[in-house]
Amino acid sequence: MEDSKKHQGLRRQLINTLREKGISSEPVLMTMLNTPRHWFMDQGLINFSYEDQAYPIAANQTISQPYTVAFQLQLLELIAGHKVLEIGTGSGYQTAILLGITSHVYTLERQKELFKKTQLLFNKLNLRPKRVIFGDGYKGLPDAAPFDRIIVTAGAPEVPQNLLQQLKVGGKLVIPVGQKQQQMMRFTRTSEKSFDKETFGTFQFVPLLGDKN
Repeated sequence: MEDSKKHQGLRRQLINTLREKGISSEPVLMTMLNTPRHWFMDQGLINFSYEDQAYPIAANQTISQPYTVAFQLQLLELIAGHKVLEIGTGSGYQTAILLGITSHVYTLERQKELFKKTQLLFNKLNLRPKRVIFGDGYKGLPDAAPFDRIIVTAGAPEVPQNLLQQLKVGGKLVIPVGQKQQQMMRFTRTSEKSFDKETFGTFQFVPLLGDKN
């Protein structure tokens, strides 16, 4: 798929915008610089691909604002070799960024339409997550646990205990928690039975869907 000099220039401008907004993680910024967002946008919105805005995709979902993606990934502190679970594949854009940092990516999507569409796109782009799963994000992926990192891209009314239990000791979960608006939270597993909790800014995400919904 095409990635023109114009697209690359627009990405550089976007990265400068993210720096100005406080994103400082070089691995995140450089991976976003090398990940064409327009490949993951609906055709009618491609001209807006490098605006720092969220846009609609299939199944009444959205491709997240680049700042939000960068903010979550900066909190995640992902490094090469980490095994990461993404809850909410969505457009596949963030999955591609995760794959730019580590090859051990497992991604789960609840919306069947998006799951099928993104699988086809990954094949077309030769992106190779370890697994792309259609399933309930509240349950996580116990048969592949434990994970070094878990990232959730939809708002949960409370923190799913299943996800906390699927972290390795030393592992981190980044998740937006709340109803209409969410607080970005990071949980670090400090022992088999204990977790540190940190709270960051307020964001707005589509709701996390599961069998309970």
